[in-house]
Amino acid sequence: MTSPAAPAASARLPWVRLALVGAAGGLLSGAFGVGGGILMVPLLILVTGMDQRRASATSLAAIVPAAVAGSITYFLNGEVDLFAALFVAVGGIAGSWVGSWLLRRLSLGWLRWLFIALLVAVAVRMVLVTPVRGNRLLEFDAPSVVAMVALGVVIGIASGLFGIGGGVIMVPAFIALFGMGDLVAKGTSLAVMIPTAVSGTVANARASIVDLRAALVVGIAATVASFAGVAIAFLLSPEWSAWLFAALIVVAAVQLTVRAVRLRRKERSGDA
Repeated sequence: MTSPAAPAASARLPWVRLALVGAAGGLLSGAFGVGGGILMVPLLILVTGMDQRRASATSLAAIVPAAVAGSITYFLNGEVDLFAALFVAVGGIAGSWVGSWLLRRLSLGWLRWLFIALLVAVAVRMVLVTPVRGNRLLEFDAPSVVAMVALGVVIGIASGLFGIGGGVIMVPAFIALFGMGDLVAKGTSLAVMIPTAVSGTVANARASIVDLRAALVVGIAATVASFAGVAIAFLLSPEWSAWLFAALIVVAAVQLTVRAVRLRRKERSGDA
């Protein structure tokens, strides 16, 4: 829960810093088919001083407009599988409520290290899975539909818990498990994020752990930057895209690890 002073504190956050965080997240959203939270959460922590819980909830709210803008752009270029997005979104909506529930109950220490572990796992996966350019029609038989819904549940939990759109899981999964081309995987991922992020944000708003004013500034900047990100996605080769994405994630993981270790030492010295 945020304290009564939280809204006043959020009002004092420099809007320029928030806009820069949003712009960075928006570029990442459009270029790599993720919500941008994988970068926005660390930046909100490092640049604005938010704690992990508040940064995750605020990032999730800011993801919504950027995901809408990015998915529309991919859709107009024929790079969104709407049926796949529908099935994954069904599971994602249910999972996001579970993730938001966990976000309110896990300790900040656990949240920090779980998020860092997620970053490392995603970076490794992006390097190991070689994406392709192109689109392969998916077969929507019973096993594949169940698999998509199950994937959505996992994505929804990660979305609500870590404040990410889930694209860091979806894009590699779409490529590795369902054989999607990299651009279709990115466009479909952004489409799924819209209902998932909205669902998680509603739960977070009811629990008063999301900074909606900060999310508005971050979201507007992310939306504008997402169009440039999509243009970058069409210019980059699949291999370059995967390696650059992995590098960004590793940098974020290192920065958060250093901060987590420092906070742990500070907590121990305070207990002493």
